[in-house]
Amino acid sequence: MTSLTPMPTSLIDRRAFLAGLGALTGTMVLLPALPAFAMTQAQARTLIDTVMQDVNRIINSGRSENQMIGDFEQLFQRHGDIPVIARSVLGPPARTASAAQLNAFTEAFRGYMARKYGRQFRRFIGASVQVTGARQVQQYWEVISTMTMRGEAPFEVRWHVSDRSGQHRFFNLIIEGVNLLAAERQEIGTMLERRGGNLDRMIADLRNAG
Repeated sequence: MTSLTPMPTSLIDRRAFLAGLGALTGTMVLLPALPAFAMTQAQARTLIDTVMQDVNRIINSGRSENQMIGDFEQLFQRHGDIPVIARSVLGPPARTASAAQLNAFTEAFRGYMARKYGRQFRRFIGASVQVTGARQVQQYWEVISTMTMRGEAPFEVRWHVSDRSGQHRFFNLIIEGVNLLAAERQEIGTMLERRGGNLDRMIADLRNAG
C-alpha cells in the first residue's frame, strides 16, 4: 500500500481527484488490435504500484508547482501509452490528420494533461491506494485497486494496461464504473468544434490550456 501524509479532503476534492486520475491515465476509447498476449499479471500489478509510488514521490518532493508539472509530464510519458491515448482522445479527426499534426497534438496533449491535473495532486496528500487484484481481459490486464481518502468510503479504480507499445504502459482507467477519458475526449471534441474543426488552431491553443 502506498500511503501519503494525512490531510482532510472534501467531497468536492474527491470529485476533482477522480477527474484528475481519469485524465492522468488516459482512458482508451478506441483501442487498436493488440499483439499476442505477453505481459504477466505480476508485471501489470508492478506497473500500477510504480505509478502510484511516482505520484507519491512527486507530491511530497517539495518542488515548485511548475517543477511538479514537469515531473507529472515525465510520469505520463514514462508510464502511459501517450500516442495511443492521444489518438483516442482526438477521435475521428486522428484518421485524417497528417503525421506532423498527430505528433504536434500528442505533445500538446501531454503538456495539457500535466498542467491541468498535475496541479490537483498537491491537494490530495492523505490518499492511500492498494492494488487488490488483476485479471486478464482479452489481450490486456485489468488491475484493480482501492483508493481511500481520509474520512471517506474507499472507491474502486480499475487500470487497463498492456505491452502493445513494446513496453508496459497504462491506456485506460475506470473509476467506480465510469470511463473518465470519454469525458476528456468530449472536451477535446468541443474545443475542436469551437475552432471550426481547425486542428492546427486547436493544437496551438491546447499548448496554453490546462
